[in-house]
Amino acid sequence: MTHLFAFEQDFVDTLRCVPMAVRLKLDRVAIKLSLRQWSRFTRDDRQALLDAPCRTESEVETYRERLVALIELRAREPAKPLSDPPAAAWEEPATPSAVTRFASSLGVTAPSPAQWRALGELQRYALIKLSRDNHDNVNFLPALREFGLVA
Repeated sequence: MTHLFAFEQDFVDTLRCVPMAVRLKLDRVAIKLSLRQWSRFTRDDRQALLDAPCRTESEVETYRERLVALIELRAREPAKPLSDPPAAAWEEPATPSAVTRFASSLGVTAPSPAQWRALGELQRYALIKLSRDNHDNVNFLPALREFGLVA
């Protein structure tokens, strides 16, 4: 889970924004991290959070502890839990309705169930995040292109 997508290239060198790979880990550990808090981290802190594993129960707990300590150290405030941790819709075998609706609103075909299942976990996660109602979704179409789902 250290992959950075091409649609994230405008901030990859400095990691000035939270990449999808880290956002997935934040959802796994159920900790809210603001962009202001992220900006207080050093470049090495950001890279370490990108590189750290966060799949098994043990890895999730270790990641959570590291993140909480970093927020307290760099931002000088306590970490806040996500008030409503998201369901792991990226693990579902069918294309989520939010992705289908958003693709339709852009006039493109959503990934078929077979295409959805063929995507990697992080790709599915990115499409879900990029199709949320209250989100800046400018990277949804570039992501579909990058993942080979539209021309």
